[in-house]
Amino acid sequence: MRADRLLSVLMLLRHRGTMTAAQLAVELEVSTRTVLRDVEALSTAGVPVYTDRGRGGGISLLPGYRTDLTGLTLDEAKALLAGAPSSAAFASAMRKVAAAVPEAHRREAAAAAQRIHVRPDGFARAPEPDPFLGDLQRAVIDGLRVRADYRPRGGRAAERVLDPVGLVHAGQAWYLMALRDGERRTYRTSRFSSVTVLSEPAQRPDEVDLPAEFEASRASFRSGHAGTTVTVRADEYGWAKLSAFGTVVTPPGPDGAGALEFGDVGRAIWTLWGALPFVTVLGPPEIRAALATRLAEVTEALSAG
Repeated sequence: MRADRLLSVLMLLRHRGTMTAAQLAVELEVSTRTVLRDVEALSTAGVPVYTDRGRGGGISLLPGYRTDLTGLTLDEAKALLAGAPSSAAFASAMRKVAAAVPEAHRREAAAAAQRIHVRPDGFARAPEPDPFLGDLQRAVIDGLRVRADYRPRGGRAAERVLDPVGLVHAGQAWYLMALRDGERRTYRTSRFSSVTVLSEPAQRPDEVDLPAEFEASRASFRSGHAGTTVTVRADEYGWAKLSAFGTVVTPPGPDGAGALEFGDVGRAIWTLWGALPFVTVLGPPEIRAALATRLAEVTEALSAG
């Protein structure tokens, strides 16, 4: 375990440059004291790692230092091939892959990586059919403009020319963050009926904070729709599931009761149904009734089978 952690420290410093002990501790899920002991062990073993104190300081490797310790373990290789971004093996494998990228290409690779974001609630369910996701991903990574036909919810398909900014996975869907005529837009990728990647470079910012962009987009969407507030009682696991899809408006008290706001009634019912039986819905009555009706339908279907 410690050998693997020492290797992770080494790879993180190679990939990101100077990092504080606190940053390393968060990344590796250990205490800062453990990080400092690991740094001392690396130094004792002959690795040229050093610490700068004071404002702007941190832990660094001697410039130009290289290591060939980038081999993947079996679990790490499986995690990469299976696409399990929430696993510890995936995170460890990605550190090694990043460290193996040649110095000349590492900045470009890091810039491309910031264009894809998977939220903690990502991959919670089976993915939607998404025939053009590969084309959109290529456009995002390569920084190319696209011409696409898109059908908004409740509307008709129309052609759009977009400057892709990034891709976000939230819930069970992928979303394209893009600029259209210079205005920021968010598109559910499963609603594209055609996508053509153009040879024109996308007109977009060089840097992007995808998590912040997506939250701003979601907040703007919700502000234009009547929200639904639901009161629930849940344990820690239940609140973790719910807060990934709704906004906590009343934090849970000692008895686990609190309130969340959802974009609409349908979203509330879909989320609460997926969180059962870890959640008790206290109100409003129409939400409880809708869940009870759904439960009766499922029970009847199982009995008929």
